[in-house]
Amino acid sequence: MSLLSKYVDKKLTAYQRELIDIHYREVDTMYRKMRGWRHDYRSHIGTMKALLKSGELDELWRYLDMLDTDLKTVDAAVKTGNPMADAILNSKLSLAAEKNVPVKTSVQIPVKLSISELDLCVIIGNLLDNAIEASLTLPEEQRMVRVYMDTKESRLYISVTNLCAGKKQKKLGNRYESTKGDGHGFGLVRIDSIVERYGGYLSRNSEDGAFTTEILLPLN
Repeated sequence: MSLLSKYVDKKLTAYQRELIDIHYREVDTMYRKMRGWRHDYRSHIGTMKALLKSGELDELWRYLDMLDTDLKTVDAAVKTGNPMADAILNSKLSLAAEKNVPVKTSVQIPVKLSISELDLCVIIGNLLDNAIEASLTLPEEQRMVRVYMDTKESRLYISVTNLCAGKKQKKLGNRYESTKGDGHGFGLVRIDSIVERYGGYLSRNSEDGAFTTEILLPLN
């Protein structure tokens, strides 16, 4: 193995560890919020009963509205039944919401997949991180990310589209030129290597104001 290959492998390994750490912290934060809300459940019920008993209906309605808003920040928006997919998707949806990036999802995937949880985390995490980051180049009212996952002829189909500022991106070989630095480039390399290892298919398409990545992975 050449020195260049060793250097690239070392950088990719370090990047993957950093990426998994970031994803883990995001997922852990989401579940901490959920556990905290459940812990406070009895207190919320007690407060509402007291307001109802004292006849303070306006205050009760305000309290209910506040709880409804708070619950929306911790409720799992995507429920596929696959624990890892649910965890990483919902953590990224929470991140997108914090950055005011609307995400439209249509996700139907098997509970069990042949792809490892680590590889699934790397693919989904990178795709959504890149899509969210690209969306931030637009005014809030123009931002949009669309995530579609389903099974097609015994293969897992993943499609992520985001609106973005600027014209069609330029290609360097088989990959679009990255404008986000080395970290972004390593994310693309990791996705490519995983898809290739599983004998899957990957397509990226850049148009004026939009970017789409499509991936097909065998289920067996």
